[in-house]
Amino acid sequence: MSAPAFDPATAEPRRAARVLLVDGAGRVLLFRGFDPARPEHRYWFTVGGGLADGEPAAAGAARELREETGLQLPPAALGEPVWREVTTFPFDGVWYRQEQDYFLVRVDRWEVVTHGFDDVERASIDDHRWWSIADLAATGERYYPPGLPDLLRRLVDTGHPADTGHPAPSAVPAGAPAPAVPAAAAPAAPAAPAAHRGGQVGTC
Repeated sequence: MSAPAFDPATAEPRRAARVLLVDGAGRVLLFRGFDPARPEHRYWFTVGGGLADGEPAAAGAARELREETGLQLPPAALGEPVWREVTTFPFDGVWYRQEQDYFLVRVDRWEVVTHGFDDVERASIDDHRWWSIADLAATGERYYPPGLPDLLRRLVDTGHPADTGHPAPSAVPAGAPAPAVPAAAAPAAPAAPAAHRGGQVGTC
């Protein structure tokens, strides 16, 4: 089944926060999902989702991180966004225009716990994987954002200011406090140069 025709005048506006969760080996955690209206359209995407009305981006990112992975960090530990973009995508027959902030979180390692998935996530997400930058760049599988390998190289390989040299948090169960890698030194995220059209999970 093809996606519904895109009409920018009717696309629902949405704010979201996403997390680039990177382990000690430099791998990023991605989930594999699909559009319920187009089950054949499968893709990998980062931790994160839609924000509630009035919810600050960092608070939403921390909430999504807890719900989707079991890793609990205070919003302040996420620092400032490291990247921003505007994307349009269809999900379950509806087009969205989504403004989203990305936060960088580093861990030595983490055992992902998805007990916090909501009904839509449980129905439309079927796998997760830690991806190396090289594997992402070489894969023929679909992932979002499309420029993720280059973004990760800039943030991880080049020693982004958010990497302050503090030890990454050790694995802790959800509900227990975890030390964080402060990202407060990160500069304000640059705005995306232009909106791009793609597919991104539309769950909250």
